[in-house]
Amino acid sequence: MEEKVVMITGASKGLGKALALAFAKEKAKLAICARGYEALQKVKDEAEAFGATVLAVEADLANPNDIEKFVSMTKWEFGKIDVLINNASILGPSPIPFLLDYPDEDFAEVLKVNTISPFMVTKQVLPIMLERNEGSIINVTSEAGNTGYAGWGAYGISKFGVEGLTETWADELSDTNIRINMVDPGEMDTEMHALAVPDCDYELANPDDLVHVFLYLASKQSEGITGQRLEAQRFTEVIE
Repeated sequence: MEEKVVMITGASKGLGKALALAFAKEKAKLAICARGYEALQKVKDEAEAFGATVLAVEADLANPNDIEKFVSMTKWEFGKIDVLINNASILGPSPIPFLLDYPDEDFAEVLKVNTISPFMVTKQVLPIMLERNEGSIINVTSEAGNTGYAGWGAYGISKFGVEGLTETWADELSDTNIRINMVDPGEMDTEMHALAVPDCDYELANPDDLVHVFLYLASKQSEGITGQRLEAQRFTEVIE
């Protein structure tokens, strides 16, 4: 990962924070964003303690101007983008209502952040990758984005959209050296999961234990792999 430029959205907590620190340990150059400045700055400080160069940008990906700011600042700072991880997402109302009772505005907001913003970020990053005909894009999906579950509302539906985006873009980019894949991290011990399943009584995965699949997809070991859906908690590929 040394000298690779890695963009991570939603990097202030949970899986995003774990990814930022994992890539920092591998000496990648990081561009990270989140809506909360203070939490993001703490991640920046931790990553820099591992010797990484870090650009931290406060950004709300529901705002197209913030997306443009994040991408342009990354290109200006580092001159290239090797890896994009579309991780940022929101849950919506908690407890999650059934679709019949789901507020229209909340439904639209979840899809805007979880599905439309990854599309817009990717659309702006791709020309930068195509200049060098090289790059890896990794979208974070969910089990609820592969099978419809009652009570997962707009969140699950938004992840269905992410999976469709991934497969479509992988096919459109099949004649290039840019690969795009998706990772289902499974149920994790995060603030979002606590909101989604407040009465959870079973063991959850630690986000720190799931970063290996992302490191694999960002590395040259995964060259030629595109359009795939990987389950982080079942992934056993050895990373050299």
